[in-house]
Amino acid sequence: MSHARPTALLFDLDGTLVDTAPDLAQATNALRTHHGLAPLPYETIRAQVSNGGSALVELALGLTPEHADHGEARRFLLEAYGRDVAVHSRVFPGLAPLLEVWTQTRRPWGIVTNKPRAYAAPLVETLGLTQGVLVAADDLPLKKPDPAPLLEAARRLGVAPGDCWYIGDHLRDMQAARAAGMHAIAVRYGYIGDEEAPDTWPVDRWFETPESLTQALWPGEDETVGRPG
Repeated sequence: MSHARPTALLFDLDGTLVDTAPDLAQATNALRTHHGLAPLPYETIRAQVSNGGSALVELALGLTPEHADHGEARRFLLEAYGRDVAVHSRVFPGLAPLLEVWTQTRRPWGIVTNKPRAYAAPLVETLGLTQGVLVAADDLPLKKPDPAPLLEAARRLGVAPGDCWYIGDHLRDMQAARAAGMHAIAVRYGYIGDEEAPDTWPVDRWFETPESLTQALWPGEDETVGRPG
């Protein structure tokens, strides 16, 4: 695939567009405190936050999804998170001004996430993001790694899948992008656990930092848009 600047950008949310780990870590440690356990180190939790609430419950308490107490613990964690969904979460450096420029110059972009809408919508609203489309986990019957949410986002934006970059920090993001016929763009600054093997992912292009991603996507000087700095 060509690596020319895409017509449209679609982002995974947690660990790609927004650093949500601080608030998710706070909720995870609130669950541990509730059970009389000491807090886990932030970096330990950060590596697991892309895997969802059930994974965080298993990390916090060692309860697998099959355990009788898992559901109650997951509800506690998600209620704690829902109360403070955007306290410490921030858009990764450089991406907010980039997306402001994309919006101002009428370039389409959006978010496709496996995060439920009850958490995703207030998060992006609080952060002042003005995406053209938000497809959350419960908007469709299928979610990533199925390509359906990505294809729905492209449809709503009126853009062909092949003209989209889907940017993510997880294997399922790359699988979904490939299956949708989009450019599979991976970021190493995201929530990649030690047990993962990202060099084996089906990736078209890697970015090490948010700044390098921003530089690759910033509109040209011929469009009278100032460079980020």
